Amino acid sequence: MLRDKFGRYLHYLRISLIDACNFRCVYCMPENIKFKAKADLMQDDEILLLTRAFVELGVDKIRLTGGEPMLRAGLPRLVREIKNMGVRDLSMTTNGSMLAQHARTLADAGLDRVNISLDSLDPAKFRRITRRGSLADTWQGILTAEEVGLTPIKLNTVVVRGYNEEDVVDLARLTLTHPWEVRFIELMPLGSEGMFALESLVPSGETRGRIEQEFGPLEEVPGYNGEDPSRPFRIPGAMGTLGFISSVTAPFCAGCTRLRLTADGRLRLCLLHDDEEDLLGPLRNGASYDEIKKIIREAAWRKPWGHQLDEKKFPTNREMSQIGG
Repeated sequence: MLRDKFGRYLHYLRISLIDACNFRCVYCMPENIKFKAKADLMQDDEILLLTRAFVELGVDKIRLTGGEPMLRAGLPRLVREIKNMGVRDLSMTTNGSMLAQHARTLADAGLDRVNISLDSLDPAKFRRITRRGSLADTWQGILTAEEVGLTPIKLNTVVVRGYNEEDVVDLARLTLTHPWEVRFIELMPLGSEGMFALESLVPSGETRGRIEQEFGPLEEVPGYNGEDPSRPFRIPGAMGTLGFISSVTAPFCAGCTRLRLTADGRLRLCLLHDDEEDLLGPLRNGASYDEIKKIIREAAWRKPWGHQLDEKKFPTNREMSQIGG
C-alpha cells in the first residue's frame, strides 16, 4: 500500500492523458502555450503498465484529466482497460465540449462519472474565461452525460475576481432543480499565471456569503469525511448540493490521498509543489516492473504535508494544464 511519511494512505491517482486542450482558460494556461510532442507523452501501453502498478500498490480511485482528456485518441480503450483492472471509481474531468458526441461510448467502456468545468451561465462571460469555448456545447455535454448515466454530475467553477465572482448565485441556483453538485474552487497560484491567481483570488467565504445573501443560510451536508477537497452544503430544499474547495484559505492537506501522473510520465506528489519523480524515463530505459513499483513507493513516501501559499510560495515549473488539476 502507498503511504507517505505522515501516515496518509494514498489511494487516489489522477492521470493526465494529454497536455493539449481546445480551450485556453485564463486560470489554467497561457493563450500561446506550446504543447509537448506526442513522442514525449506516455503512450497507451505505458499508461496502462504504470496504472496497473499503482492499482497493485493500492490505488482504487482514478481520475482521467488533461489538458482536455477527450482529445486523446483511443480514450475508450484506455477507459475499458483501466476499469477492468478492478478500479472502484473511474472518473474524468473535462470541459464538456465534446461530451455530447462521446459520453455514451465512454459510459459503455466503463467510465463511472464526470466532473465538468462550468465557470458561467452567461455565454459571453463563458467565452471570455475559456477564450475559445461555447457554453451551448458544454451545456449539451452536461445533459448528455446525465442522460447516459455518468453520474453524479459534478460541475467545477473556478471563481476569478473580475470575471465571474457574481455568477456564483446563478450557478448555485442550478442545484434547486438538478441533482448536481456545483463546486466553487478558489483560484490556485502556480506556473506563469501564479501572480494573476494571487491577485484574482476570491475566498470561499466571500463566495458562500454571496450565495447566502440570495438563498439564506446553507445547510451542511452530513457525512463529510475530510478526504474530499469539496466541503458539501445545500440550499434548503434543493435537489443538489454545493461544494467549496478552499485550497488557499482553508487547506485540506491533512486528508489528502492524491497523487498525480503527468502526461509526460512524471509522478507529481502535490499539486502545489514542484517535486516530481520521473517514471517514464526509467520505464523506457528498461527498468523492470518491480523497479518501477519501488520508485513509486519511495516517491510516495516523501509526499509533502502541504503547500506554502501562506508564505506566497507557489510552484513554477508547470502550468495547471500540464498537471491535470
